[in-house]
Amino acid sequence: MRLYSTDDGLAREDRAGVLSLLDLPYAEVGALLRGPGLDAARTATVLREQALEQAVLRPPVARPGKVLIIGLNYGSHATEALDMFTALGKTDIAVPTEPNMQVTAGSAVVGPGDPIVLPEVAAEQVDYEGEVAVVIGTPARGVSIDAAWRHVAGLTIVNDASARDIQLRAMTGDPTASIGVAKSFDTFKPLGPCLVTADEFTETPDLALRTRVNGELRQEDRTSGFIHSIPELIAHVSRYQTLEPGDVICTGTPRGAGVFSGRYLRAGDLVEVEVEGIGVLANPVVRA
Repeated sequence: MRLYSTDDGLAREDRAGVLSLLDLPYAEVGALLRGPGLDAARTATVLREQALEQAVLRPPVARPGKVLIIGLNYGSHATEALDMFTALGKTDIAVPTEPNMQVTAGSAVVGPGDPIVLPEVAAEQVDYEGEVAVVIGTPARGVSIDAAWRHVAGLTIVNDASARDIQLRAMTGDPTASIGVAKSFDTFKPLGPCLVTADEFTETPDLALRTRVNGELRQEDRTSGFIHSIPELIAHVSRYQTLEPGDVICTGTPRGAGVFSGRYLRAGDLVEVEVEGIGVLANPVVRA
């Protein structure tokens, strides 16, 4: 099932390119998950149909309680990151044997088509990271890897934008900087265009991911390149904090982010993240 949050309420894509607006008192998928759950959307009465191209889309989860970022979770990205830090003289960083987790602000989430705003205090090194995002459907605390997938509502797409100057300061020991701040600026977590429910995937999906900036391919990989699978990520995070309905886990980005080439985002750019089986998340870049 494909669910969309729109200006007109929750919608289900029953036919390709056509949304069925549902008779449900919820503005977005996150509120549905925190309420009756996905089954309510499966059985809801259809109020009317609308062409997908005419709908104004909002993020599937407008205000996650938590947005959890997993770093260095593709082999391709881990290799290029380690090479960069070695060149900087930082030789004590290795491929993580456990997931590398950061907590960021739910207020950073915006939807499809919404602008990524270059913040005044850190406008010069804003970077893109195309990723698959996991949306939690039921509470998960201390769950096993085998049971973890049962807590997944579905998958969507996220662009894990980062202020790299702040992030790199934090990673090289500056006590006045933090990775969480670098990734939590308003508009730095575009999410969408829809939630595709977990029953549409296997527990270890092999999905193609591509990121384009102004039409130029910058990132390309498959989720089979994960170092830690989605069930492993959920089990790990749930050891430290309860995952709640509507929480989002960003599963990591592959090789090709701008920090490794010095090609950062500028006002007027368009970033598109495409994930097989989910769709395309497109966001323009603007000045503050």
